[in-house]
Amino acid sequence: MSTYELRQHLDNLRTERAYAQAIGLDHNDVYMNHLEGEYEAYTHAYVGAAVTELATFRGQLFGRPQG
Repeated sequence: MSTYELRQHLDNLRTERAYAQAIGLDHNDVYMNHLEGEYEAYTHAYVGAAVTELATFRGQLFGRPQG
């Protein structure tokens, strides 16, 4: 997935969490733990993809580091 797609999914998960809280599902530990686990996994994936994308872009601009 691209960083854009990962970010969109994180936004969707935030919206889902807010909706779940609004309708009272925040007391359902199984559901909320699953949602939180998915959010955490996608956060890690997003950060990794963003760092890779930035490093790739830096390499395109300035070449590989020497030394």
